[in-house]
Amino acid sequence: QVHLVESGGGLVQAGGSLRLSCVASGLPFGVLTMGWFRQAPGKEREFVAGIDWNPGSTDYADSVKGRFTISRANAKNTVALQMDSLKPEDAAVYYCAADRSPWVSRNHYRWEYWGQGTQVTVSS
Repeated sequence: QVHLVESGGGLVQAGGSLRLSCVASGLPFGVLTMGWFRQAPGKEREFVAGIDWNPGSTDYADSVKGRFTISRANAKNTVALQMDSLKPEDAAVYYCAADRSPWVSRNHYRWEYWGQGTQVTVSS
């Protein structure tokens, strides 16, 4: 069982930046593919970014490409999401996800483990 704890959400003005972090425990972090999803009220959970465990390849939703950066620090069991140039439409609850598959899936049904979520609010 993998336990994920997110932090770093909050309120930011449009154009600003936030950095989300997720700490994982329960399984060797180095064999987990990690990802971030988000869910706005009334909308389905959507893929934001993912990073696999070998060799650390990344994937991004088109809506965030060039603005968001996912990274992982295996020694700290941590995955981060740096969010720059935030837009009001980025506002949502952001969830950290983990999976033992060796590749990133954009389908949230494919992910095994989830954090509790952290709220990101972007004011216009």
